[in-house]
Amino acid sequence: MTQPSAPANEASQEALPRQQRHYAIGELARMFEVTPRTIRFYEQEGLLAPRREGQKRIYREKDRVRLKLTLRGKRLGFSLAEIREVVTMYDAMPDGNARQLWRLLEILADKRDNLERQLEDIRLMRMEIDDVDHRAREVLRNLGHEA
Repeated sequence: MTQPSAPANEASQEALPRQQRHYAIGELARMFEVTPRTIRFYEQEGLLAPRREGQKRIYREKDRVRLKLTLRGKRLGFSLAEIREVVTMYDAMPDGNARQLWRLLEILADKRDNLERQLEDIRLMRMEIDDVDHRAREVLRNLGHEA
């Protein structure tokens, strides 16, 4: 088991095959640049399932991969439900399968469509702001004030 303050233990963990490695919450937090609280939240949401030794959480390689997928999903704008769905499919077929990949493509297409709508909304809002800005400057000029 890896201790955050024991470099010798970390070196021995590195020599183990990935499937046999264990991680403390602090190690995962440093590895993925998140807080332990974030990791505990994902555990509470059922995305991670560490083994317990008293109050101590022992994360396996599977948990590390699930955390990586979860964080990647959040960066892509996936909801926790969507992340859970994809991660669950990944657990069932780690090498992927057609159903998993089709569902992932559906989610990505939905995200892409949402981004396109947001971009259009931003473009329209920018045009409205520019129009109001132009009108305000014109009124100021008519009042004898330059803006």
